[in-house]
Amino acid sequence: MTSPAYAHHFSIKNLPYGVASSPTHGQQCATRLHNTVIFLGDLQNSGFFGDISLPNGIFMNSTLNGYAALPKSVHTAVRATLQSVLGESGLNGLPENSKADITTVKLHLPVEILGFTDFSNSLNHVQNAGRAILNDPSPPPGFFHFPIGYTGRASTVVVSGTPITRPCGHFYDRSNPVARKVVYGPSRALDYEMELGVVVGRPFGWGSAEGIPATDAEEYVFGFVVLNDWSARDIQGLEMVPLGPLNGKAFGTTVSPWIVTTDALAPFKVAGPEPRVELEEHLKDEKEGNFDIVMKVEIIHPPAGQSTSSAATNSNEGAGNNTEDKSVSHIATSAAKELFWNHRQMIAHLTSCGSDLRTGDLLGTGTVSGSLEGSYGCLLESTKGGKQAVTLADGGERVYLLDGDIVRMSAFLGDEASGVGFGECTGEIYPVISS
Repeated sequence: MTSPAYAHHFSIKNLPYGVASSPTHGQQCATRLHNTVIFLGDLQNSGFFGDISLPNGIFMNSTLNGYAALPKSVHTAVRATLQSVLGESGLNGLPENSKADITTVKLHLPVEILGFTDFSNSLNHVQNAGRAILNDPSPPPGFFHFPIGYTGRASTVVVSGTPITRPCGHFYDRSNPVARKVVYGPSRALDYEMELGVVVGRPFGWGSAEGIPATDAEEYVFGFVVLNDWSARDIQGLEMVPLGPLNGKAFGTTVSPWIVTTDALAPFKVAGPEPRVELEEHLKDEKEGNFDIVMKVEIIHPPAGQSTSSAATNSNEGAGNNTEDKSVSHIATSAAKELFWNHRQMIAHLTSCGSDLRTGDLLGTGTVSGSLEGSYGCLLESTKGGKQAVTLADGGERVYLLDGDIVRMSAFLGDEASGVGFGECTGEIYPVISS
């Protein structure tokens, strides 16, 4: 079952794309209006999109990759047709067999993700993390020259609601600060990172000498998701030098199920920060290059004082996250408009070396953070590197995540009456599977 709590995120101004199934609908491409899921495969079979040149059965696929690869003009035409009918006749203008209530629907990973690259676009995050870890807010040498990033693990990207098992790895045992030694075991510093993810639509060939300039990169973007780049800070800390993160990140990345299109986001374009140096031509972009997206992260947790050892039980069902008998604590609200680098510059930088883009590739923005308390996009920042606890709504505390905690992220633009949102991106921490 899927939560109906985010109906206002899905106004007629949005109409995102996802993949859904229900007791009466096979897995297929879908969109959503308020709390009604519209099955696009069944809608296409009824002749609804007869005036648009679409491949037969394109929406009956179990992923959106085939549709995402089509020209953006086709995506715009499909959205406009839906908006026209829904605006005039509402849901009554659609065949009955193409609709289902959100609470009866299962949402799936919307695209087959062939590659995952995670950037670090927030100057605030880089400075906050630098202070927390090294007591030095200086950004890396390349930060102002290009969007820095690393290649992640595409095979462990999962859809919202999928449980995340606490990872094991090597890290320093900090329980004895005098005799610090490397141990192996379940992470003691499990964190989240609140990000946006860019989903590639139109592919770009490998080996190009020029790449894609930022001014042209929008044509290659299918849309955006909320992304939680789960991070085991202790494991990550030991493995960072010299090659960067591996097992501290590779165990799981969660994305929201609905891909919000650039057409829906376009009215909310805003100017990002000014460059600090003269940029190379391929990275120069239009003045209003960011989106005014407000992001929020909450921890849904067992009540203070309750043992977490029995709060989560491991299973392979992945049916969702249990929020019963748990408290909700708002941790942070951040503004994506403050990102120093935008999505087009990410694409420009990645392809400038000759890299390709494949439909379904996922590009993360890196942690979206502000400069003030209450706007930090991860616990590493909020706890000053694990040195001070965050106080929860019921008086409990967290330094890092405990088993049974659910992290819930959301993102929204505009006002409640006609705004555009992403719904929720959730994941519950499960304990290590015992052998």
